[in-house]
Amino acid sequence: MIYIIPLNSIDIDFLERVKIFVEEVYKEKILIEKEIKFPDSCFNSLRNQYDAECVLGKLKSYENSYTLYITDNDLYVKGLNFIFGLALPWEKKSIVSIKRLKESFYGKKEDLNILILRTAKEIIHEIGHLKGLSHCSDENCVMYFSNSIYDTDYKDYKLCENCLKKIK
Repeated sequence: MIYIIPLNSIDIDFLERVKIFVEEVYKEKILIEKEIKFPDSCFNSLRNQYDAECVLGKLKSYENSYTLYITDNDLYVKGLNFIFGLALPWEKKSIVSIKRLKESFYGKKEDLNILILRTAKEIIHEIGHLKGLSHCSDENCVMYFSNSIYDTDYKDYKLCENCLKKIK
C-alpha cells in the first residue's frame, strides 16, 4: 500500500491523474489521504526554501506502508541548491515538491499535462528509493538522477528492466 498525502492544498483531481501512472508502474493500491498542514518551522529564510530532511522529520509514516508527501513548497537538502524529492527508505517515507516541476517556475505558460507527467516521474522515483532502488545509470529509467528539469523530461516514467528485476 502506498499513501500519498498532500501538504496544504494540492488539487485532488490532479493527484488522481498522477496516481494512474504510479499504479501502472508499481501495481499497488494507492490511497490519497486528506491534506495536512505543512511544517513551516523548517523554513530557511536565507535560502527562501524548506529543509526537506527537517520537513520529513516532522511527518509520520502510515501503517507500515510507503508514505509519500507532496508539496508546492521549494525544498533543498544540505549540499544541493534544490531537490525535486527526497526519500528516507528506513522510515518508509518520502516527499516530492511540485514547485520546480511547474512550467511557470521557468517563466513559461502552465501546462497541466506536463506537470502531471513530471510529478508522476518524481513520485515513482522516490517510491523506488523507498523500495530499495538506488539511482540508475540508464538515463531513460525513472530512477536516473534528475539534476535539472531537462533530465526529468527526458527520462521515462517507467523503471528499466534492471531496476524492475531488483524490486520483484
